[in-house]
Amino acid sequence: MPVPRPHLGEPLAIDLLNTRWAGADGIEDLLTDVAGLRQWLADNDLTDRCVADEATRQAVIDSREAVLRAIRGEGVDDLNRVLEHGRIRRTLTATGPADEVEVPRPEWLPAWLAADNLLHLIDTPDRIKQCAHPHCVLWFYDTSKNGARRWHSMATCGNRVKATRHYAKKISDPADD
Repeated sequence: MPVPRPHLGEPLAIDLLNTRWAGADGIEDLLTDVAGLRQWLADNDLTDRCVADEATRQAVIDSREAVLRAIRGEGVDDLNRVLEHGRIRRTLTATGPADEVEVPRPEWLPAWLAADNLLHLIDTPDRIKQCAHPHCVLWFYDTSKNGARRWHSMATCGNRVKATRHYAKKISDPADD
């Protein structure tokens, strides 16, 4: 199945947010059905660990909303409810310390993994950004050296903004031709 989403490769929590994007006909949502969930699991190498079914789809949607509210500063209670579905158990093995993810209800595993991933990303909350293009709803984790990245993709949104600015300047000052 071709990947319909315009932006991949972000950390799991951010990639979950990017299952919604602005398309030609408005906001599109990959998670409207189990096939879309299956695609998201494949995009994130989770197909061997997670089942794609309706219960998992609903848990992932709940996690997406909780991650979004937490990033926007609208509260953490929903994210904590998702995190209550699992835990990390620390053990000592013959090869050294190990962390084992325990999620008793398998439909919550991908949702829990995304919520847990957000906990690692919020160590630097100013690096979690929404694209600055006014019509884009995508998110990204800014890994640039100075943290000044503004667009999820310079090739798409960044160029659109710059082209619009250039065109507006040409229209307002035709003497430059």
